[in-house]
Amino acid sequence: MTSNEPRCIQCNRTDAEVPLIVLRSQGAEAWICPQHLPLLIHKPQTLVGKMPGAENLSAGEHD
Repeated sequence: MTSNEPRCIQCNRTDAEVPLIVLRSQGAEAWICPQHLPLLIHKPQTLVGKMPGAENLSAGEHD
């Protein structure tokens, strides 16, 4: 494994362990696994410091 290997920003698992979804924000890439994708949608504040621009995101609203 290399330090540049894609890993989920929340659980740190690699794409050898779980599928990863690539995110681009502010010119940088980050990865998140499907298990933690709801955090990006419903609780983006939990990703502050883990994903560039997370501090500017707001939770999705539901009808």
